[in-house]
Amino acid sequence: MMYRWATRADRPPRIVGAVSTKSRTLRFRAILAPGGLERDRSIEVAPDGTIRAIRAVRAGSVPYDGGLAVPGMPNAHSHIFQCALAGFGEGARGDDSFWSWRRAMYRLANSITPAQLFDIARHGYARMLRAGFTHVVEFHYLHHGPDGARGPETTQAVLAAAAEVGLPISLLPVYYRTAGFDGAAPHSGQRRFAHDSVDDFMAAVGALGPAVAGVAPHSLRAVPTDDLAELVAAVDATLGPDAPLHIHVSEQELEVEECLAVRGCTPVDLLADTVELGPHWSLVHATHATAAERARLRSAGARVVLCPITEAHLGDGIFPAREHLLAGGVAAVGSDANVRISAIEEARQLEYGQRLRDRRRARLATEAGTGPVVWSWLAEGGGEAAKPDPAVAAGAPMRLGRIEPGHRADFVVLDREGPHTLGHDWETLMDAWLVGGDERDIEAVYVGGKRRVERGSVAREAEIRSAYGMAMREIRRAI
Repeated sequence: MMYRWATRADRPPRIVGAVSTKSRTLRFRAILAPGGLERDRSIEVAPDGTIRAIRAVRAGSVPYDGGLAVPGMPNAHSHIFQCALAGFGEGARGDDSFWSWRRAMYRLANSITPAQLFDIARHGYARMLRAGFTHVVEFHYLHHGPDGARGPETTQAVLAAAAEVGLPISLLPVYYRTAGFDGAAPHSGQRRFAHDSVDDFMAAVGALGPAVAGVAPHSLRAVPTDDLAELVAAVDATLGPDAPLHIHVSEQELEVEECLAVRGCTPVDLLADTVELGPHWSLVHATHATAAERARLRSAGARVVLCPITEAHLGDGIFPAREHLLAGGVAAVGSDANVRISAIEEARQLEYGQRLRDRRRARLATEAGTGPVVWSWLAEGGGEAAKPDPAVAAGAPMRLGRIEPGHRADFVVLDREGPHTLGHDWETLMDAWLVGGDERDIEAVYVGGKRRVERGSVAREAEIRSAYGMAMREIRRAI
């Protein structure tokens, strides 16, 4: 069967790797550089979409392309098909928890078609761009057909959706083989996720070719430790020792309790005892990791990927982000279940969670404020988690999450006349946006130096919304 995204002649080229022959210059009234706020700056963007140089300009001497440019936020953890789950499974059922939500997720996973997935993913990725996410790491585990039949259609749908809206993607195919720490076989709700062996999975990864950025063992509930060691060795041999490896770990208290009961240790310790953690590892959630475990992953150079909106939505708990930041830990942020897609709201939920836990204010702040600190910390960590291709130069990976030469020219441009930033100077604008702002305060979003969002709109907005609405009505009838 041919799907519309495989034949559409007018689909735009992917941004990542797009070739241009001209450099261009963008000018902003202020930028959030690694050292802090800098006023009146021009940014020269090289033909490959990276920042070539940053220079000061005399105030008012040239026309500006926007107000305050901050680094584009990499989205380090997304399950895009779960966009369609928002609003389902919210009624009281007696045992409301992550586990009851998961049953609703399985119903969705077993009903969604590749054509519906394309429309859902395209809408979700457009929302990400509008919300200030300029790269997505897709933790992709909806592999097979509803009956478990093998095929590339769902993966092709996700990649095509990201390409059409112009959102660069790092695809992480997910390895999933068991239903618990005891090695139980996957149940019917998991049949679209599971592979029979590491060899079976790696054959599917190899068939995807250069679309694959790295690999994600789903969790230690879904991947036996023998398989995990074999998987890491296979990834090293085929994708290279620096290929990103992402894994869900210690998200739920019940997960920790089951691991202790069956394996005699916690999930983080089990992971670290099974494989050698390093800078290419991202531990998603790690909500219930102990202080000793967090120190262990920091010493290995691994990072955490926090998903504050989803963690609140599912009742997971609050990660001790303040302690991790002060200890020099690296963190990224992800929209995960995509129930609400907003880069600034993820940052706000993270900061407010620490305030609620400690009953004090400004938990992730410095004297310079909260907004610039939280945004920069998560953007830089997200850049490390994504590691996108192609290379800027031979052997050099594309760098994200900072406004400095050599990094991709991804910017979120904030408007000093926005509904939540009105009346602020550049020095306080980020704090105003963090504590109360949203997408309406975004003037534009640039990816690789190209303006992809203009006043909240992306290309083909009406078509994307219409197709999404139709897919959602079909899914509602099915589940």
